Amino acid sequence: MTLTVEKTFDWDTFTERFWDRRPVLYKGVDTVPFAEPEVFRAAVLGSRPPHPLAVPGNLQFLVRRRQQTRPYDYLPEPSDGSFDGYERRMADRLDGQRYALVVHRFHSFSHPLWDRARRFYAGLWERVGQPTHSVGSTMFHGSYEHSPVGVHQDRFATFMFCVRGAKRMRFWAQRPWSDPVHTVLDYQPYLASSFVAEVEPGDLLYWPSRYYHVGESAGDTPATSVNVGVPRREHRPYYEIKDLFRGTRPPPPRCSPRTPTRTAASPPNCPPPWPTPWTPSPPSSHRTGSTTGPPASPCGSGPRAASGPPNRPPRRAPWTTTPPYGGPPRCCPPPATARAPGRRAATRPRAGPVPRPTRCCGGWRPGNRYGSGNCPSPGVRRSAACWRNWRASVPSRAPTPH
Repeated sequence: MTLTVEKTFDWDTFTERFWDRRPVLYKGVDTVPFAEPEVFRAAVLGSRPPHPLAVPGNLQFLVRRRQQTRPYDYLPEPSDGSFDGYERRMADRLDGQRYALVVHRFHSFSHPLWDRARRFYAGLWERVGQPTHSVGSTMFHGSYEHSPVGVHQDRFATFMFCVRGAKRMRFWAQRPWSDPVHTVLDYQPYLASSFVAEVEPGDLLYWPSRYYHVGESAGDTPATSVNVGVPRREHRPYYEIKDLFRGTRPPPPRCSPRTPTRTAASPPNCPPPWPTPWTPSPPSSHRTGSTTGPPASPCGSGPRAASGPPNRPPRRAPWTTTPPYGGPPRCCPPPATARAPGRRAATRPRAGPVPRPTRCCGGWRPGNRYGSGNCPSPGVRRSAACWRNWRASVPSRAPTPH
């Protein structure tokens, strides 16, 4: 496949022949909305770090394919004056190493730049309609070998404006690899199936979202371009969530809490239906395997032993427990058993809530069980009064059988 090159630009021809169809290169467009001085000023504002040891969230800086986590003095500064000054400083700072500066949401850092871009794309919106999602813009600057992410596919229809230097864009109409990956950094084996677009200052290059592509430097001189992406596929949150859960399996269907009984259409993991209201049966029914209902409680009947409404489990008799390894329920506490003379009962005392101390009368005294209490009278010794109040506030500590 070869690239179409046009010398005159108008929206009518573009939307009829190229929009969402194939790439096209327009040479020497007069109405380019991005001028080099304003692009540099927006790059300075867009790369300003929140503090000296942090990289802004909308910025990427790479040196020889390595992402830099601290900006140091790599970012453009107002003292550089222009891209020429910034390139000279970076050449001395990095000893000629290749670097890449990427500023996302670029249009938000210059109102004149945003206003001209809005008026430039007004003709496209009149013909294809206003995009339902926001249009993004990204500035690329540097002498990097190729795009930091390698060969990839965007969800945007992209317009690339070359501002400074020369760049080379390489395209594939279909994914050139068969591995289950989204991007490829080493794409040398797939060069034969690609086609190339050489972009110079003042040119406008367009490609649809379905094309795989990668940007390359046409030489050792740094180049600058601004890409404007019009979303043509999924919305960004849906796109990111889909990538997050890619490769995972949905959970098995679950029973609805409003229909707890099993039906023919219920999933296999749905529990069996709750038993219908039952009448207590003799304890022998549990041993004989009767399925009429749970066995009768040996503790007798009571208001809590009655069964509940339909589709709900029957209520258990009061003071009834179920042995950990099955068997009929038994009463609590268990009947007392004889023990050897002099042997203490195997019970453990259970203390009530510990009272919290309260500051009172210039000193600390234990409070009652709710953490408060009245101060002793001035004529009573504090220690004795606090002790008596503490003794009165502490609940009974008698051993509780279990």
